[in-house]
Amino acid sequence: MMRITGEKSDSSKSKEIRKQGGEAYTTNNRMELLAVIEALRFAEEKYPSATDFTVYSDSSWVVKTMTDNWKRKKNLDLWEQLTPFLAGKQINWRWVKGHAGHPENEDCDVRALREAGKQKKRLKENPELARKKEEVLQENLFD
Repeated sequence: MMRITGEKSDSSKSKEIRKQGGEAYTTNNRMELLAVIEALRFAEEKYPSATDFTVYSDSSWVVKTMTDNWKRKKNLDLWEQLTPFLAGKQINWRWVKGHAGHPENEDCDVRALREAGKQKKRLKENPELARKKEEVLQENLFD
């Protein structure tokens, strides 16, 4: 979940945009971090003059890495992708307790489960599209 502030709107109605995606053979941490990257990428394209953002995540790993300077030990490729989106922006990082009735977080969970199901079905129907699980394990994507 991400809130963008500082961008003036021509209408009094706010427009809600929800996106989701998925990957095969991945981890929750990778998807949590990729969600932040994609949200900031989208925001930069849609609202190029906005500089004030609030990112809400139920991933304490992502939030604490950004707020408490936890060391980036895994998924370094994604941390590297995130870095350019941080420059020149004021980003407020907010942790939201997962599975606690927060409406937007509950919606994110439903979407995540739906995407996981799509990935499973996609791999079952098109096994040639899937990378072998062993290759992913060798890349150290699993915790």
